[in-house]
Amino acid sequence: MLKYLISLIVFLFVTGLLWPVLSRLGLGRLPGDATFVRHGRQYYFPFTSSLILSLAASLLFGFFW
Repeated sequence: MLKYLISLIVFLFVTGLLWPVLSRLGLGRLPGDATFVRHGRQYYFPFTSSLILSLAASLLFGFFW
């Protein structure tokens, strides 16, 4: 259980570091990603990008474990 938790934390950290590169590739602007501006604040819900990153992580972890 601890191995999976550490793997998840490392994956989220690396994804956070690579987000500028991933956004240049189109992640974050896919159909299904929602952005709302309300009262001068911007709210961002990356539904499709999250699904794609989750699928990639599942395939990667399934391949190595």
